[in-house]
Amino acid sequence: MSDKFDLIIIGAGPAGMTAALYASRSGLKTCIVESGAPGGKLLKTFHIENYPGIKEMGGAELAMVMFDQALAFGAEYKAGEVVKVNKDKSVELLDGTILESNCVLLATGTKERMLNIPGEQENVGKGVSFCAVCDGAFFRGKDVVVIGGGNSALEEAGFLTQFVNKLYIVIRRDQFRAEEKFQREVEENEKIEIIREHVPLEVLSDGKVTGIVLKNVKTGKTQTVDCSGIFPYVGSDPISDCVKDLGVCNEHGYVIVDRNMETAVKGVYAAGDVVDKQLRQVVTAVGEGALVAQQAYKEVKEK
Repeated sequence: MSDKFDLIIIGAGPAGMTAALYASRSGLKTCIVESGAPGGKLLKTFHIENYPGIKEMGGAELAMVMFDQALAFGAEYKAGEVVKVNKDKSVELLDGTILESNCVLLATGTKERMLNIPGEQENVGKGVSFCAVCDGAFFRGKDVVVIGGGNSALEEAGFLTQFVNKLYIVIRRDQFRAEEKFQREVEENEKIEIIREHVPLEVLSDGKVTGIVLKNVKTGKTQTVDCSGIFPYVGSDPISDCVKDLGVCNEHGYVIVDRNMETAVKGVYAAGDVVDKQLRQVVTAVGEGALVAQQAYKEVKEK
């Protein structure tokens, strides 16, 4: 058993790091537990240009600034994977460690959804990538395919064009879901070809990606696009398995909270992308993290 904390934060994305900053600054004994690198989705974002006060900054740069500030007032950081959160607010890690706490914040975010087509899983890391910022430079001078028509897909496509020879964007419908700004950028980019009304059927490879088979959703005809890289951006799923036994999630796995970001289990909170909500942005995540820290402070002081 470890020392007892006032607040354990699971996840070091924008929500978790902000909660750590506010909680530790108010005097709470605070611990952040993270299974990967600090920063969450910021690490996979090339440019941040819609965060108030910052005209433009690289996602990874903003992540490190946030992380340094999150620990500046004494918050502890533990590398590890949380497998279960209990009703008594104890937290179980994969290595068997048990952390005790008065309050818990789930700020685990989401994970990228896979295409679930033949050839995809076995080629992850061999041409199939979910992070343009991480892997874009590996495809210098090559042809790649981006699957998806939302903001993330188009933004990452724009980033990739600085490296690749040609880029194909494949969308199921005849129009994008992304903001007009991103649509305009890809439509004006000479390196980008848009393939509308098609869905992916199979990833082709010879030990690494060599192409992708697409099907026209109207005619049923298939075509093969030769490429070295495939970047799926078809949505995300919440990372909430560690609280599935608490009965705090909806049918899709997103955590249900009240206006104070508290779940149905008193003292267990959620913030950021893992929450059932409309807008998933850095600016909303940091606000929710700050709110949780304040609520945790009130609860601990009352006890």
